[in-house]
Amino acid sequence: MLIGYFWLLHKRLVLGSKVWLVGGSLFFYGFWNIIYIPLLLASIFINFFVGSAMADAPQTDERAKLLKTFSSKKLLLFGIFFNIALLAYFKYTDFFLTNFNGIFGTNVPLTHIILPLGISFFTFTQIAFLVDAYKNEVKEVDLLRYMLFVTYFPHLLAGPILHHKEMMPQFASRWNFVLRWKNITSGLFLFSLGLFKKVIIADFFADYANYFYADTSALDMLQAWATSLSYTLQLYFDFSGYTDMAIGVSLLFNIRLPINFNSPYKATSIQDFWRRWHMTLSRFLRDYIYIPLGGSRKGSIRTSINLMATFIIGGIWHGAGWTYVFWGFLHGMALVINHIWKSLGLKLPTVVAWFLTFNFVNLAWVFFRAPTWEDATTVVNMMFAWSEFNLDDIYESSVYWQVIIGILLTLLLKNSNQWAKMQKPKLNYDLLTALLLIIGILSLSKVSEFIYFQF
Repeated sequence: MLIGYFWLLHKRLVLGSKVWLVGGSLFFYGFWNIIYIPLLLASIFINFFVGSAMADAPQTDERAKLLKTFSSKKLLLFGIFFNIALLAYFKYTDFFLTNFNGIFGTNVPLTHIILPLGISFFTFTQIAFLVDAYKNEVKEVDLLRYMLFVTYFPHLLAGPILHHKEMMPQFASRWNFVLRWKNITSGLFLFSLGLFKKVIIADFFADYANYFYADTSALDMLQAWATSLSYTLQLYFDFSGYTDMAIGVSLLFNIRLPINFNSPYKATSIQDFWRRWHMTLSRFLRDYIYIPLGGSRKGSIRTSINLMATFIIGGIWHGAGWTYVFWGFLHGMALVINHIWKSLGLKLPTVVAWFLTFNFVNLAWVFFRAPTWEDATTVVNMMFAWSEFNLDDIYESSVYWQVIIGILLTLLLKNSNQWAKMQKPKLNYDLLTALLLIIGILSLSKVSEFIYFQF
């Protein structure tokens, strides 16, 4: 992709380079299951048609006629409804049917629809585009560039969630039309680091998490903590590793994707955590759900309601299950408490604040990961079952020390963003990049799945 893209740009075939990227991105998406390419294209065309009609850009006769027939507000509501309906059908049909059967005692057969990869991400990306167009923040509408914005393969499957206005200028800038070796070296370094984090560290802790969650009834207290912390570390290194790879690959093309992680396990409050974890999702929830609901402008009670609603929606977005809803509820409640705490002018010592924040996040991840509600409650109950505490386990199993080392890695080392800023095209950095990349590639022979692909 890189060679073809810059060869076309070298020949001054700018339009051809965009077509090349769009075609390659569609091939990349269709490599998993080609039947979902028409779904992706249909979503793109409908959202582009609706968004361009509302955009603050030169209007064609067709768009002008459409605006005379339907107001911008009606078009926005239609676009949002279309995206939510599409997502609901593929992601939540079986969830709704299961609950319907449980409530009414019916036996409606489940559809077992296969969830298209990345549908949650490209749906949110396009909802953001529609809202920006409604607010007259979209200044140019071009179908090919819009297709590139949505399908651009580094972010297509699992984010980061992008804004139209932060990407379009980059795709159009002539400064990005030539190879930049600084970006090549930085991009390869980030990609190699992300791959290493995923296949070496995340998959290492995944083995423990999968083993313990397979039979939660057999856990004692220390094993329950090992269960929760193993997944806490797996998720961090898995998703931050994917994001590093996405940002790194994109940087090869001189396109900068937004930072998505900033050492979230160093957070000293739940608000601080959400400013560091999955930052583009946090931005979306804030800008397109929390603020439109009223944000913090309508008093403390309304602020609390808005926080709860925002994070329950965030929980539902992650997965079709009551455990995800409850995970969102927990984070919403924690943010409400944090808001009240700050309004009272109270403050905890930094170490205590970090300890409470990290352990709350770790406990909440149990509901995010557990296969069933019963598994989740079993793990949480055993985490505080002092009668099941067995100190000998610490000496007999290495998992506890490995978990401690994993936590220290997240707390003591610089994060990927900081490493990338330090990285320079020098021999020592090049050798480190090569070493990380070789280790990562040699580990690809085993089965390895990114967690966020299922969302």
